Amino acid sequence: MVSPPGSHAAVPGWHARLELGFEAGPECTVLRHRRHAGPLRVQRPFHPEGAPCHSYLLHPPGGVVGGDRLDIDVAVASGGHALLTTPAAAKFYRSAGPLARQHQSFRVAAGGTLEWLPALNIVHGGARVELRNRFELAPDARLLAWDLLGLGRPGSGDGFESGLFDSSLQVMADGRPLLAERLRTEGGDPMLKAVWGLQGRGYLATLLAAPATAETLVALRRQLREVPGAVFGCTLLPVPGPRPQGHPVTGLLVCRWLAAAGEALWESLIEAWALLRPLVLGREPCPPRIWST
Repeated sequence: MVSPPGSHAAVPGWHARLELGFEAGPECTVLRHRRHAGPLRVQRPFHPEGAPCHSYLLHPPGGVVGGDRLDIDVAVASGGHALLTTPAAAKFYRSAGPLARQHQSFRVAAGGTLEWLPALNIVHGGARVELRNRFELAPDARLLAWDLLGLGRPGSGDGFESGLFDSSLQVMADGRPLLAERLRTEGGDPMLKAVWGLQGRGYLATLLAAPATAETLVALRRQLREVPGAVFGCTLLPVPGPRPQGHPVTGLLVCRWLAAAGEALWESLIEAWALLRPLVLGREPCPPRIWST
């Protein structure tokens, strides 16, 4: 369990990698390519709603510590539809110094569909974590994705008073940057409690939907219920470039939550996904059965 030569740091830890490639078959999307190294796996695919392929990503150790690195690479070919989720929260534990890294890359070809719907990431106080998420969307690709984060464990008195959290999110549309952002904070940073920052709310969520329109944005704002103790906002980032005359502006819908309770936030994400799925993907909601266990 030693990082290979050329890695970020030659310190003890798991280095795991998972590559998945989904393609459209005659009747349904199939997992055509699967390669793994280290403790990352994917369960047997399911097809509970016909063509879309549901898959569950597994990390058998159950937790991530300093020195660990997890790399996930997912590709969806033209016409394919993959829904990926995880059966349990990912836990990032206290570190004596080395970073725990989780890098995830997603590519969706023209006419492909990706739903990336993982469980909560819990970053314990004292953890040192680097998260990277990158989505590359070809023209006519469709995306529903979310990220849910808990900094510390507020219910246990862990307010993330020490440690480091460094996260970045990139969305590329037809090779051009559509969204690029970074959140970097250290334990005890005033930003965690400031009015202009996280306002003392330890849970953050981001939901992405594409292609979306202004009508999609209005529908979400109108129908999404209030989450107790939460702050919610969403915006539409238009995709640059020409569009046919008379066609509505389409783009990437970006929704944000800050909340004091993770469970209520999870339920709100599912509610938003259920509302957006017919509007963005043209499919009725079909929740992964692992969400009910």
